[in-house]
Order: sequence, then C-alpha cells, then structure tokens
Amino acid sequence: MRPSIQITRSEFDDRAALLLDHLRAENLDGTVLFDNFHIVYCTGFAFFPTERPIAFIMNRLGEKALFVPSLEVDHARIQTGFARIDQYAEYPCDSHPMETLKTTLSKMGVTGRVGADTDGYPAILGYRGPSLTTLLGIPVIPVGNFIEDLMMVKSAAELALMRESVKWSHLAHRLLQRYTRVGATETEASLRAGHEATLAMIDTLGSLYRAQSMFWEGAGAIYRGQIGRHSAIPHAMANNVVFQPGDVLVSGTLAPLWGYNSELERTMIIGPASSEQQRLFTHMKAAQEVAFDALRPGARCSDVDRAVHAYYEAHDLMGYWKHHSGHGIGLRNHEGPFLDVGDHTELKPGMVFAVEPGLYAPELGGFRHSDTVLITEDGSELLTYYPRDLESLTIPL
Repeated sequence: MRPSIQITRSEFDDRAALLLDHLRAENLDGTVLFDNFHIVYCTGFAFFPTERPIAFIMNRLGEKALFVPSLEVDHARIQTGFARIDQYAEYPCDSHPMETLKTTLSKMGVTGRVGADTDGYPAILGYRGPSLTTLLGIPVIPVGNFIEDLMMVKSAAELALMRESVKWSHLAHRLLQRYTRVGATETEASLRAGHEATLAMIDTLGSLYRAQSMFWEGAGAIYRGQIGRHSAIPHAMANNVVFQPGDVLVSGTLAPLWGYNSELERTMIIGPASSEQQRLFTHMKAAQEVAFDALRPGARCSDVDRAVHAYYEAHDLMGYWKHHSGHGIGLRNHEGPFLDVGDHTELKPGMVFAVEPGLYAPELGGFRHSDTVLITEDGSELLTYYPRDLESLTIPL
C-alpha cells in the first residue's frame, strides 16, 4: 500500500466517538458544531467558512450528518463519505437555512438537551440568523471546550504532519534569508522564497501533499512588515518595505500539510549588529531558552510565562515586553493552551507550542524567535532546528 501523510478516516471516527461519549455522559440528545476547525477535526471536512451556515450534527445514537448549502454537497461527500448530508438552497433565500437545520435536528431526535460549540452560526461575512437557543426554544449546553481539549494533545499522525511541515518551513526560511538584501523589497523576497519552497515540496511529495488551508496553498515566507523600527510591532502588516542597512527583521515561515502547521520565526539583522541590537538579541534568545527549560509535563502554562517574566525582571527588560511567551499550534496557527500567566493548563505529552517570548524597542525594532516545541514524556523536543545565533542570522551588506 502506498504510504500516506494525512489523518485516516478511522482517526476521524475515533474523535467523533470521543465526542459521542461526552454527549452521552452529559445526557445530551445530540450536539451541533459550527466552528470550521471543530468540524474538520471531527469529520475531515475542510472548507472555507462563509456567510452560508455549515454544521456537523451527531445524536446520542451516534448517527452523523453534515448540514451544508447545496454548493458544498459534493465537496462534503467527497471529503467525508457521510451517508447523510442535508442541504439548503442558498443564504439568505426565501426560508432561512436555520429553519432547515431545525428540521434536521428534529428528524435526528435532537430536540431535548442539545450541545453546541457556539449558540448558533457565528456572525461572519455578513451572516445574520437566530441563535440555537432562540431557534429551539431551549438553552444549549456548551461543548466547544471539550473539543478544544482534545485538539490540544496531538496524535502520532498529527505530529507526523507537523514534523513534515517543519522541513519545508526550514527550506522556505533558508530561501527567504538568501533573497533578503539591501535594496530588495519584502514582497520580492517573500514571494520568491515561498514560491520556490512550494515547488520543491510539491516535486518531492507529489500527490501525498495537500495544504488544506484557508490561507496558504504551499509554503509561506513572510516579513509582514516587521522590518526596521516596524519590527517592534508584533503583528504589523506587509507594506512592500525596502530593506536598508541596519534593519532588524522579524521573519516567519510555515508550510501547512493537510491543515496542520508549524511555526518558525527568526530575528535577523542586515549588516553588523550595533551594541544595543546585540544586547536585546542576546536577551531575547536567553529568554526563549528559559521557556524551553520550563516546558515539561506536569508543569503549567503559567509556569513557563512566569519563568520568562522572572528573567525579564532580573535584567530590567519588562519595559520591552508586549505579549505572552507562546501558544498552542496545530490545525490553527494559534490555538490553546497559551503560555501565559493567566492560563493554568497542565502541560501534557503530545501538546505542541510555538514558543516566542519577544522584546520590543520602538526606536530600534523587535526581537523574537519562534520555535515549534513538542511536550514529551520526560521534557520537551525542539521540532524546528533553524539556527538561532546572531552570527548565522546576520545578513551581509
């Protein structure tokens, strides 16, 4: 049998079985999922959410159905093989889609205690409609956190996809660094690196590859406007900036495979670093290493962030602090739990984090590496392996 790098149908079935056990334990007649990541996690149906409501329904007998607009019927059937796919014509149409959903729930016996990840389809892209509570005349029981908890701990198949993602993210970054030079623009370097890495990935993996991402068709290489002083804005936006001598750069690369991602970010400097650039780079790198050392099973997410804060405070760096030390990653680029003083989730083997404590000086720039790290049985494993030292990340003039 030809090897495959994707989640198998049996794994999706196992996830749905866990959800079924949960709804029975909560004495629910059934559950409705609207979040597109929850739906793909439990069914394998990956889609781009629009104003047209889509839902996954399962009753306490374990019977499953997808609820989709007519334009998604073939798509849903191909991806899931579900026998039951209920459809409506269009949104908003003469009869609101939620009335059709109400009929589906009734036919499936989901009329009493109902679980849902959100109380109705979320208001995205102009959608308007009734909540489930209003539609059914009864309050719904939240089940979203249960699914989020399942998503936190990755299976062997999920980890295999994320490890593969790391390889192509590294290639994209190697190319991004190669094409970054004084006088070039971030657009030129990013597009060239991402394009070449994607072609290499497709040439290597062939039909085994699917991005299955809403945002990326292959490997991505970006600066997102984090260049020079603007690198001190953690979530800036690309602006076709021209690279200049002395610029601090915060890069990012990724490569989704069947929806699963990794994160690799590096701080680079064009030309020899100044003494202040060296100082902040060195502290940023040390703070990330503090976070690495704190990542171990049995610790809590808040412990990791507190350890980083303690390092900042000991070196009088809190004035350069802007965000928590990291976040979960998997189907989403950002997902729970979070390496934050306010998140007390226990770290467990199989959890994967983007670890990214940063320092930001408005007049100088931002300093942030991000690495993808797996919690193991006895500690943690750094999945990304791109160089982290200043010498390797200095771009010659």
